[in-house]
Amino acid sequence: MDTTEEQRKAVRVVLDAALAEGRTALTAPEGKALTDAYAIPTPAEGLAECADEAVALADRIGFPVALKIVSPQITHKTEAGGVRTGLRSTAEVRGAFTGIVSNARAYDPQARILGVQVQQMVPSGTEVLVGTVTDPTFGPIVAFGLGGVLVEVLKDVTFRLAPASRDDALSMLDGIRAAEILRGVRGGASVDRDALADLVVKVSRLAADFPEIAEVDLNPVFASASGVMAADVRILLATEAPVRRRTYTREEILVSMRRLMKPASVAVIGASGEPGKIGNSVMRNLIEGGFPGEIHPVNPKADDILGRKAYKSVMDVPGQPDVAVFAIPADSVPAALEEVGRRGIPNAVLIPSGFAETGEHALQARIVAIGEEYGVRLLGPNIYGYYSTWQDLCATFCTPYDVRGGVALTSQSGGIGMAILGFARSTGTGVSAIVGLGNKSDLDEDDLLTWFGEDPNTECVAMHLEDLKDGRAFVAAARATVPKKPVVVLKAGRTAAGARAAGSHTGALAGDDAVYDDVLRQAGVIRAPGLNEMLEYARALPVLPTPRGDNIVIITGAGGSGVLLSDAVVDNGMSLMEIPPDLDKAFRAFIPPFGAAGNPVDITGGEPPATYEATIRLGLEDRRVHALVLGYWHTIVTPPMAFAELTARVVAEFRAKGVQKPVVASLAGDIEVEEACQYLFERGVVAYPYTTEKPVAALGAKYAWARAAGLL
Repeated sequence: MDTTEEQRKAVRVVLDAALAEGRTALTAPEGKALTDAYAIPTPAEGLAECADEAVALADRIGFPVALKIVSPQITHKTEAGGVRTGLRSTAEVRGAFTGIVSNARAYDPQARILGVQVQQMVPSGTEVLVGTVTDPTFGPIVAFGLGGVLVEVLKDVTFRLAPASRDDALSMLDGIRAAEILRGVRGGASVDRDALADLVVKVSRLAADFPEIAEVDLNPVFASASGVMAADVRILLATEAPVRRRTYTREEILVSMRRLMKPASVAVIGASGEPGKIGNSVMRNLIEGGFPGEIHPVNPKADDILGRKAYKSVMDVPGQPDVAVFAIPADSVPAALEEVGRRGIPNAVLIPSGFAETGEHALQARIVAIGEEYGVRLLGPNIYGYYSTWQDLCATFCTPYDVRGGVALTSQSGGIGMAILGFARSTGTGVSAIVGLGNKSDLDEDDLLTWFGEDPNTECVAMHLEDLKDGRAFVAAARATVPKKPVVVLKAGRTAAGARAAGSHTGALAGDDAVYDDVLRQAGVIRAPGLNEMLEYARALPVLPTPRGDNIVIITGAGGSGVLLSDAVVDNGMSLMEIPPDLDKAFRAFIPPFGAAGNPVDITGGEPPATYEATIRLGLEDRRVHALVLGYWHTIVTPPMAFAELTARVVAEFRAKGVQKPVVASLAGDIEVEEACQYLFERGVVAYPYTTEKPVAALGAKYAWARAAGLL
């Protein structure tokens, strides 16, 4: 829906008048003016200043009617006794008018009573909620869910960025747990989905067009087969203008990030020859890591550090450094950063702590201002540094890591960064980069994601974050990246429900994590439930081929594993293939009489390697099968390495012929299965010991990305 200038002008008149009076909420008639301007269906109504006017309006609208108090100071009308519904006669209207006004005056003697709203009773239907709220991270978001009195109990609500597209709106209708109710249950008619989706789009556009609107609450909206109508409209206004952060164009980000991740020259401010100091560790990692570019130590008290000429100031460093790595105390950073800016160095990597994380917000604001003044992008402060493995760059005081690969990993926390490093080393995961973000005074996830999306050495991006400074910039970067490569996010703080005060049902429901969950999904991001899952997804996704369809077949040597694997497939949003008769017959030729065909295909545990091989071949060669989940049970008949070797060999054979199907495996057995899993992983089969959940979750992540990227 594209709004016209006439629509926006009608809304602007109402909002300007309310804001000029210092109000934070619109009256019901003002809300009606906004909904009318955006063609949002609401009941016929009018404002009555006396009982006679209320009776006349009711006669004109037609009985039954509802009466509601209208006062800028009374926003919770029901609590004030300011609502009467189902009025069917002039006598009932007259009595209700008097009672409502009396209740309102008792509720708030200082309230200004503008009159009573006389409103057409809404036709019955399914009660839903449609609303918007201004989220501190993502800005305007639109909400949809079950409405009425149980909305905050059931909390069956889903969210999208506003303005929402029609596809977004339709996905919201299917995204609540009670979606079946909207489709019609027990013989009931389904609601008019087109009208309901249209309503979501219109409301989201209203909020997106006017940042002054803090919340819109349409609850209940009655949805039926004949259309939709909002019975009650509540609109709250923002008291403060949103803080604008400095933004950069995509081209500006890529130019700066290229010099950060592929520098030809690095200056280390605070370099030291003394072991045990951060400046010494950074220098040693750069030198011993084999960084081929220039390394310039800066220290006013040294002439030589680790065999490199030291400079008194960064102003004395020759050439044109791309990066200045800071390893000095926090209070010394501003002066040194000024010199970096005057020297024209485009990137500062700020390792020191002692800024906003310790309450020193003014100090952090000062370095941000210096960076903006001179055009220096800041990474940090309060970080462990960063690794750019394809450049042999280890600009960190942590242990070095140089296994090149396709996984880019970022973390907001230093401790999580070390966990990432340890996992990568333990599993042999090849990485393109590991980057600490710390306080994110400037550079943040959307800058890194913009770079990694274009980086030919990066195949998958995994990010640990505690918050996003600019949720919309991150979503834009994710949407540009996801069609090319998967993005996995671990969002910490899942249980920190929205503690901020909310003035409406929509606001109360928009807890931080609920919004993150839906908006990240809207952006095509894979959200990991925990740190291990994030790391395992990052390791597995580049290994697995992209599936070409939804048909998954489980082949297992143990019936119990088959049941658990089946549960895991469904739990991860995938579906088991209904085996066609000819394929079922082909599988049965290799299954003993006491085994079970169907799906899972249970070949039983006592079968030799040949049975595993034959059934795996069947799954790979049949074009109707799109992915295989293997369940192995350790026996002497088929030892773990025998299973691993035959599986890897058959998969490699088919991939050489162009048959690229994802294959994952769960190995149950003694400790020998650990070596077998490693063997399989190294050869393109994602395999885990002692678990049925992990391999299927990795496959589910691949499917989730393929859908988000439009490949399924």
